[in-house]
Amino acid sequence: MQLKEISEKLNLKPLTNFEDREVQGVFIADMMTDLMTNAQAGNLWLTIQTHKTIISAANLVDISAIVITHGKTVPEETLELANRYNVVILSTELSTFQLVGKLIEIGLTT
Repeated sequence: MQLKEISEKLNLKPLTNFEDREVQGVFIADMMTDLMTNAQAGNLWLTIQTHKTIISAANLVDISAIVITHGKTVPEETLELANRYNVVILSTELSTFQLVGKLIEIGLTT
């Protein structure tokens, strides 16, 4: 499934430059070590973390995009770094649990 399609269907707000990508599953984690050891390239990463180290972790794993849940505010330095390294960050007011339910409804699973 394409990132643009997911974003439009679930009303995810782009916070950085948006580049459409193929999404190949979902990974949920708030610990960087969990992401780096268990996520797969092409995953959509759901998290509440907003600090700038999420960008290096996302690049390392080559995820499709980061989705910040719970309407968390992302610091400007994180957004600038994401744009510099072409990491897409999306945002939603939904909780992680609610977003997972909607992702399943549209046919995206792990």
